[in-house]
Amino acid sequence: MITYEIPCLLGLEKLVADEIKRLGLADVRAENGRVLCQGSWADCARLNINLRCGARVIALLGQFPARSFEELFQGVRAIPWEEFLPREAAFPVKGYSISSQLHSVPACQSIIKKAVVERLKAHYGMDQFPETGTKYQIRFSVFKDQVSIGLDASGEGLYKRGYRAVGVEAPLRETLAAALLTLSRYRGRDPFCDPFCGSGTIPIEAALIAKNRAPGLDRRFDAQKWAFLPPACWMDAADEAQDREFHGQYDIWGGDIDPRAVDIARDNARKAGVDDCVRFEVADAAQFHRDSPYGQLVTNPPYGERLLERQEAEALYRAFGKAWRTLPAGWRTLVLSSHTEFERCFGKPADKKRKLYNGMIKCDVFMYGNV
Repeated sequence: MITYEIPCLLGLEKLVADEIKRLGLADVRAENGRVLCQGSWADCARLNINLRCGARVIALLGQFPARSFEELFQGVRAIPWEEFLPREAAFPVKGYSISSQLHSVPACQSIIKKAVVERLKAHYGMDQFPETGTKYQIRFSVFKDQVSIGLDASGEGLYKRGYRAVGVEAPLRETLAAALLTLSRYRGRDPFCDPFCGSGTIPIEAALIAKNRAPGLDRRFDAQKWAFLPPACWMDAADEAQDREFHGQYDIWGGDIDPRAVDIARDNARKAGVDDCVRFEVADAAQFHRDSPYGQLVTNPPYGERLLERQEAEALYRAFGKAWRTLPAGWRTLVLSSHTEFERCFGKPADKKRKLYNGMIKCDVFMYGNV
């Protein structure tokens, strides 16, 4: 059995743990900023392809205490790296250290690299390694003097689904959008709206959830090139995911006042393969209105990080709040914002609140209705 570590944004640990449990992996444990679980090497593909809210998939090869560089060196050297890294492998080292004696990350990187090289030297009988082959990214963390180290199976973060337009920065990552939708309990049955859709991330993730389409089907992962992982793992995981897809009619809408953003959103939906079930329109959130007696609204309006922008954001929240109050009582609403005065400007205290982080920005999810 392999121990997998799934890092995630603070506040999303339970959501990620629930996703992993639904995939059938064993010994699922949620900790601060990560979830650990046990599975086979075949589960490496299943996790990468199916996870909506996790940041990446790391196959842990070692966990041990280290309060000195010698302990770090010996702990890393004890791992059978030759079972995973061919002689031409490229094996860069990345990681972090928090609340530990070994607080220098560059020093830790250097010691870990040296320990891996020494282990491989003994096995391959080589003094130098060309590192011209497939990348096996080594990732480590040192937290309260406990080291976790393994291979990053994902490569680029799982938020990179493959549909976002090149060169367009989204205000929130796809993994966080999926988390908001999971918190809203959206499953595709109700009408769905995002009046501040921007480049379309939230409605597109809603469409993927409605169709039960695995978010990683249209991208590549570093572990697909690893010599010790058979290609059949990835084909079987993709087939399994496709067999679980739904095919139905869905009412998913995204609006934005910026025509360019709407054009990008439509193109992103096409790339994601959900343009058949999501509509994007140029629309002013201050004029938002729906006659349906029920539905779900999940949105991420501008926060206004600078003073002038904050004033503009407050005016926008007031106008949107006035429009929102015309919705029938059966609508459930989630709004993500870092603005401390959101509820006052919006005109109604939230029924529930939950703290999340959008990158490094501390936010609240303001929940209205039966959520």
